[in-house]
Amino acid sequence: MLPLTALLTNDAVIFGVLMAILAVIFITSHSKHPFWQKFYKFVPALLLCYFIPSLLSTFGVVYEPDSNLYFVASRYLLPACLVLLTLSIDLKGVLNLGPKAIIMFITGTAGIMIGGPLAIIIVGFFNPEIVGGVGPDEVWRGLSTIAGSWIGGGANQAAMYEVFGPSDELFGAMVTVDILVASVWLAFLLYGAGMSDKLDKWFKADSSAIHDLRDRIEAYRESIARVPSFLDFVKIGAVAFIITALGHLGGDIIAPWIAENSPLLASFSLDSSFFWLIVIATTGGLLISFTPLRELEGAGASKIGSLFIYILVMTIGMKMNIASILDAPGYFVIGGVWILVHITLLLFVGFLIKAPFFFTAVGSQANIGGAASAPIVASAFHPSLAPVGVLLAVLGYAVGTYGAYITALLMQGVS
Repeated sequence: MLPLTALLTNDAVIFGVLMAILAVIFITSHSKHPFWQKFYKFVPALLLCYFIPSLLSTFGVVYEPDSNLYFVASRYLLPACLVLLTLSIDLKGVLNLGPKAIIMFITGTAGIMIGGPLAIIIVGFFNPEIVGGVGPDEVWRGLSTIAGSWIGGGANQAAMYEVFGPSDELFGAMVTVDILVASVWLAFLLYGAGMSDKLDKWFKADSSAIHDLRDRIEAYRESIARVPSFLDFVKIGAVAFIITALGHLGGDIIAPWIAENSPLLASFSLDSSFFWLIVIATTGGLLISFTPLRELEGAGASKIGSLFIYILVMTIGMKMNIASILDAPGYFVIGGVWILVHITLLLFVGFLIKAPFFFTAVGSQANIGGAASAPIVASAFHPSLAPVGVLLAVLGYAVGTYGAYITALLMQGVS
């Protein structure tokens, strides 16, 4: 059960604790002590940034629903870091990555659409009561909101909630399943990123285009590297947060206009202000990459962007309360089977087309995590690859509502 009261309730104090954890992780990960070098050879630092905050929620130190830290990180730091990580991107190199990234993204979507009905059939075979229910408590109605979340994100989840009308109690349980199952899978992806070379050998995948893009961006960064001045930091902060402000402004104008005047576009979740915030921030960073401001990378723009990503990871980690699996174990079984179908299909197609694990991981997270965590997984491979995750996540918004709607109808049919 989630705690009624938490040990820490002040966001400023919680943020201080998170930054202390972040500092300890990176001090030890850069230590030359043999123990820490062996430890971080097997456990990626990014995974710890995600997992340790989840323990704070699990043991009642914090109660994430009462905190605004994730909202601040996702609305302010996420778009800012997308700008800073994108301003030095080699757009031509991204386009040269080829069609496998799109194929793996579509496979991820198909895995969610097939996995939902299959999970109901499999779990229902052993225990029909788990997948039953009457009226607003019909389990498939609640599962429709997970489908929305896993093919696009929160806006698509809200759309499914409005369309199929699950009870508030059922919806609350499904939100917990959504967060925990997706969080466990994210942890596996972050771990897998640390051994991607071995996985690529197993897949017999050619990851040379990804390595070439990474090396070209690194070479550019080294060629313009300099000791940053105070003016450089002012410019970096201004560029990041001015474009973030423009993203919020655009979202506040465009999203309500679409909701009121263009129902067809709204059905693609284009009435989500968060969608436009991410699109405008990413576009702004790409446009800057064609201007002299691109040289801000030499003053450490991407390093500041990476710090923002790590803070976002820690606030996402706080959402995972491992103890909550005890509240509705049957629903977690459905979610577990569902995600396994998604994973199995991804690995099968990835092996078939010899796709690098990077495409498998980002293609999956662009569906399940959306714009908030797809760049996290991409940056786990290398910070310069974060925009690839964002570009794929944007596709998730476009197909999310339709894909989730079809999935819900399929789940209704097999319930």
